[in-house]
Amino acid sequence: MAELLIAGIKACDSMKKAFARLDAAGVAYTFQDFKKVPPDAGQLERWLTAAGPELVNRKGTTWRQLDDAGKARAETPEGLIALLQEKPSLIKRPLLSDGTLTTVGLDSPLLP
Repeated sequence: MAELLIAGIKACDSMKKAFARLDAAGVAYTFQDFKKVPPDAGQLERWLTAAGPELVNRKGTTWRQLDDAGKARAETPEGLIALLQEKPSLIKRPLLSDGTLTTVGLDSPLLP
C-alpha cells in the first residue's frame, strides 16, 4: 500500500480529528496543506473521479458565500475544477487517498 495522503486545511476541526486518529494508530501519512500547496487540475480530476460529488462541501461557509454565478460554475466538470483551484476550502475535509481509494470525511474507511 502506498503511503496515505491526507489533504485539507490544517486549522480545520475535522482535520485535527483525523490527524489525532492517524497519529494514535501510528499510521504514516503525507499532509498536503491546501493553503500552502493548492491542488492542481490533475489532482482535482482524479479526486472528482474517485470521490464524486461528495468531494465538494456544499454545507460549508465557503459554498454559502458563493454567488449564483459561482455555484453555477460547479455544474460542469471544467468549471468545478477551476472553482476548486480558486477556492480549495470547498473540498470536503479530510480528503484521504492511499493510491487506490480516495475518500472525504471522517467516516472514511482509510481512517483508523
